[in-house]
Amino acid sequence: MISIGERINGMFKDVREAIKNKDPKAVRELAIKQTDAGASFLDVNVGTAAADSIGAMKWLIEVIQDTVKTPIAIDSQKYDVVKAGLSVIKNEVLINSTKGDTEELDKYMNLSKDYNASLICLTMDKCGIPQDIERRMEIVMKIVEKAVELEFDLSKIYIDTVLFPINVDQKQPALMFEIFNQIKMISDPPPHRNVGLSNFSQGTKEKRLLARTFLTMGIPYGLDAAVMDVLDKDLMDAALTAEIIMNQHVYSDSYLTACRK
Repeated sequence: MISIGERINGMFKDVREAIKNKDPKAVRELAIKQTDAGASFLDVNVGTAAADSIGAMKWLIEVIQDTVKTPIAIDSQKYDVVKAGLSVIKNEVLINSTKGDTEELDKYMNLSKDYNASLICLTMDKCGIPQDIERRMEIVMKIVEKAVELEFDLSKIYIDTVLFPINVDQKQPALMFEIFNQIKMISDPPPHRNVGLSNFSQGTKEKRLLARTFLTMGIPYGLDAAVMDVLDKDLMDAALTAEIIMNQHVYSDSYLTACRK
């Protein structure tokens, strides 16, 4: 599981205060804790509180890179903020995210190629988020076709299937699982299959249980990446266990520790 640690986000009070006061302590602690928990990437989102989004993004990335070597996911809907973040990146990087419109894909795939970045692409476009498998797969195919046209490595594409909260649409899980299955079969190698996991259980009473169960059920269908709470040990353990059961790692009695290294 490619786990994208969600916690360095200006929507959280401690990160918002850190950005406001340019106090790196909380950011460093979160970078270390998420890295130790097994995060593959650290998602970095300045949120809406920063008056200078560009400066805040560069500052966050520089603090993180001075603290850990974990790759970074630059998370912003603003192109200039993403580009500013890329300008200070030292290691592997993931851009989170772009919509599935042709002009957006052109812009963000070319930017990603310039910086050798991976790219999360959402199954939504200017018409919104389709509510059926067929239309979402049309957007997936548009993403794949654009990647082939631009000679963009499909192994660096993450298809985000746009997961709704279960208390908004209970049909979502079955729809997602079928889309994961179909994406696996469209190319070799196929793009990664990604979700914003916390969205699924947002506003629910059994938030952690719902997220954990969706993740473990999604892995057999091909889910292999998620923006998630890597500090939830039960969630991380469940993901590793599901991958062991699916024969994606070699079993040992210490697999929970070994697979995180």
